[in-house]
Amino acid sequence: MISTRGRYALRVMIDIAENGGEGYIPLDGIAKRQEISEKYLESILVILTRGGLLLGLRGKGGGYKLTKAPEKYTIGSILRLTEGSLSPVACLKENAEPCKKRAECKTLPVWKGLNEAINGYLDGVTLADLIRRGDDYSI
Repeated sequence: MISTRGRYALRVMIDIAENGGEGYIPLDGIAKRQEISEKYLESILVILTRGGLLLGLRGKGGGYKLTKAPEKYTIGSILRLTEGSLSPVACLKENAEPCKKRAECKTLPVWKGLNEAINGYLDGVTLADLIRRGDDYSI
């Protein structure tokens, strides 16, 4: 299940992409348009900035902007940054402790297939796709 943080991160990235142009978008404007508290929004923006998806600038004329074009961001990359993992089971998470039953696990192929489907789908949708298609996707 994708958390509120992950869903809000996508909304924030779309907002900045749609309203940014070449300039910085102030935090208060994003918070107002997205109806997210400024305090919670700050915690999401820290993750997105530290992850290199956004540039932040303090002071007058400051705010946030994308580090690259919307076409270069996959939804999977944004969600993995904010969620940590999109794996349906713990044994498929990156750097997971090897499961003792892995060699005989009859369900592992199902989880691997689901993991590939989830990541493949989300890596096939870009921020630009969400902006263009708007109502075709729900976040």
